[in-house]
Amino acid sequence: MTFVSRKGDQEALENLIRRFNRKVQQAGVLSLAKRRQYHEKSPSKRLLRRAAIRKRQRREERMRKIYLGR
Repeated sequence: MTFVSRKGDQEALENLIRRFNRKVQQAGVLSLAKRRQYHEKSPSKRLLRRAAIRKRQRREERMRKIYLGR
């Protein structure tokens, strides 16, 4: 990925840096690099299944509360 930001004729250097940082942040480059900084073991099928069950239960509870008007 390349991020090219060219300086305008009357543009201040701070504005150029701000535009560049915004491009990098919107692309998610830094968050991806931080995630990949350390190796994590992939979760087992049992853990994935349990997480999916918890997520489904939370969603159902939230929808039930919305239905009841709470």
